[in-house]
Amino acid sequence: MAKVFKKTSGNGGLTLYLGKRDYVDHVSAVDRVDGVVKVDPADFGDRKAFVQLACAFRYGSEDLDVMGLCFRKDIWFEQIQIYPESSKPQLSAMHETLLKKAGDNSFPFSFEIPNNLPCSVSLQPGPDDKGKACGVDFEVKTYLAKEKNNPDEKIEKKDTARLVIRKIQYAPSQVGSGPKADICKSFMMSDKPVHLEASMEKDLYFHGEAIPIKIKINNESNKTVKKIKISVDQTTDIVLYSADKYTKTVLCQEFGETVEANGTLDKTLTITPILSENKEKRGLALDGRLKDEDTNLASTTMLRQGVEKEVLGILVSYKIKINLMVAGGGLLGGLTASDVTVELPLNLMHPKPEE
Repeated sequence: MAKVFKKTSGNGGLTLYLGKRDYVDHVSAVDRVDGVVKVDPADFGDRKAFVQLACAFRYGSEDLDVMGLCFRKDIWFEQIQIYPESSKPQLSAMHETLLKKAGDNSFPFSFEIPNNLPCSVSLQPGPDDKGKACGVDFEVKTYLAKEKNNPDEKIEKKDTARLVIRKIQYAPSQVGSGPKADICKSFMMSDKPVHLEASMEKDLYFHGEAIPIKIKINNESNKTVKKIKISVDQTTDIVLYSADKYTKTVLCQEFGETVEANGTLDKTLTITPILSENKEKRGLALDGRLKDEDTNLASTTMLRQGVEKEVLGILVSYKIKINLMVAGGGLLGGLTASDVTVELPLNLMHPKPEE
């Protein structure tokens, strides 16, 4: 195993070990979370050691929690008593490796993540924002408490060790045919219209992959198509705690293609929406971030049939807009200028890594 992730509590009594931080949602099931907790019970007193996996939606900074306001809402959680040992999971190869690493007084645990939970998503903080980013995150936490689930019992920070993990989804192996859209638009002071058709080869592209868009223009009007503007919009729908829905443009690119009156154009234009061009946009949805590791624009949320949208926390979708800037000729000039626009849906995801 290349790397083991571990975190020790402030009092030194608990050390949490995990073999990986990314857990893949395979649609039918999610990777099992296998880990180990090493205990030093010298200062436990009458307290027991527990381990918990929680999926939560965070919509405020951690420092606000201190004021008695909780800006974290649990979507789902499960906890197990780890010491004194109450049950032992069937040991996996991951457990065996971690138990060797942790040494004596170590106890294995396993969690099954339900496949109807959201994937990890974080909202890009502004330049001056501090603390954890808003969004959906998963956290494995081991802690000391007298009772398993007593909301009135205060758990000290020094008696806790926690590691954030990510639930991620890869693109399906079968890619569908690409979307297509067309429009026929008439103008004032022109007998005939402009036809615009846009299409893509497939319905899904990977993060950082160039996206070719086939454009066909048949300009039967007496006006000139001055240029083509292509933009990509990300729509973030926060369905968990309010009907918050907003759209941010993650790419806007102009192409100086002109199509004179009675002219045609048949051309493929290429765009690549990437996070590095959008570092300043506060609230942009990103794939869940671990520490300061680099990430990317959030992947498209793949909705399963029969799953309630509210459970998913944050839904992310994309669309491409193709816009023709059409200038009016004659005496009226710009007064008769207009736009011709079509939209195409876009799915952005990660390719499935080689086994």
